Amino acid sequence: MIRILIADDHATVRQGLATILEKNREMKIVASCTNGADALNWLRKNDCDIALIDISMPGINGIDLLKHLRNEKPKLPVLVLSAYPEDQYAVRLIKAGAVGYLNKECAPDEILGAVRCVLDGKKYISPAVAEMLASELSLPDGKLPHEALSNREYQIFMLIASAKTVSEIADLLKLSAKTISTYRSRILEKMHLHNNAELMRYAVDNQLMQ
Repeated sequence: MIRILIADDHATVRQGLATILEKNREMKIVASCTNGADALNWLRKNDCDIALIDISMPGINGIDLLKHLRNEKPKLPVLVLSAYPEDQYAVRLIKAGAVGYLNKECAPDEILGAVRCVLDGKKYISPAVAEMLASELSLPDGKLPHEALSNREYQIFMLIASAKTVSEIADLLKLSAKTISTYRSRILEKMHLHNNAELMRYAVDNQLMQ
C-alpha cells in the first residue's frame, strides 16, 4: 500500500486529490492536513511514502515545510502541487529538494503519473520545467537579482509584486507587519531597488508574474 500525506488549506483540493489518488487501490491517503504545522507534527510521529504539499498555507507554508522535511525526513519524497504557475516557483523548489512541481490545473492523469514517477525514485519534471532548468543551466555565472533571494524573501517579493500590502502579507503568512517590513527592506537592498513600484516593474520586466 502506498501511503500518501496531503497538506493543503482548501478542503475541496484535499478531497479532490483523495478521490483521484484512491481510485488506484494501491494508494491510500493516511493524513489530510490543513497546514504545514499539522503535517510536520504528523510526520514526526508517523511515516508515509510520499507527501503532496501546497505552497500557500497558514503558519508553516509549503516552502518552510519543505525545508523542515529536508532536515528531518530527507528520504521522504515531497511533491509540490500549487496554484502558482511553474515559472514562478518550480525551479526554485526543485532546487530546494522537492521531487517535482505540479500546477493545480493539471489533469488527474498527470497527478497520478507524477506520483508513480516519484515512487519509482525519479524526479517529476514536466516539459515546461525541463525547459526552464535547461535555460538556467545555459545562463552565465552572473545571476539576476531575484535569484539571490532566499525562498522566504522570494515569496514576499512575489506577494509585493502582486500589489499586496504589508499588512495583507503579514496576515497571509502569519507574521508580524514589522517582520514583513524588515524582509521588504532586505529585498530592496539585495535587488538594488528603491520602492514597491520598482519591484512590480522588475517582476513584469522579467516575466515573473502570471
